[in-house]
Amino acid sequence: QVQPVESGGGLVQAGGSLRLSCAASGRTFGNYAMGWFRQAPGKEHEFVAAITWSGSTTRYADSVKGRFTISRDNAKNTVYLQMNSLKPEDTAVYYCAASSRSYGGGPHEYDYWGQGTQVTVSS
Repeated sequence: QVQPVESGGGLVQAGGSLRLSCAASGRTFGNYAMGWFRQAPGKEHEFVAAITWSGSTTRYADSVKGRFTISRDNAKNTVYLQMNSLKPEDTAVYYCAASSRSYGGGPHEYDYWGQGTQVTVSS
């Protein structure tokens, strides 16, 4: 069992960058695939990126491909989301989640969720 805790959100101008971190408690962090999702007001959870337990394979939503990078450091029980060239449409609450099954794009595939961190991109 892991408990993700996100940090690093904030307000940034369009074209800027932010790096989100997700620190997960628990000794079995390395057994979980990790994903990032986001939720804008009035919308459902949207898949952003995911990474396998080893970090060898990643996947991204088309909307962020080439701008966002997911990575992990199992020694620090932490997963990161580097966000570059941010756009106003990236504004949302960003959630980190852990999956014992896959690194898929569906929220139902993830077992443990953090509380979220707000990212606001001004135009």
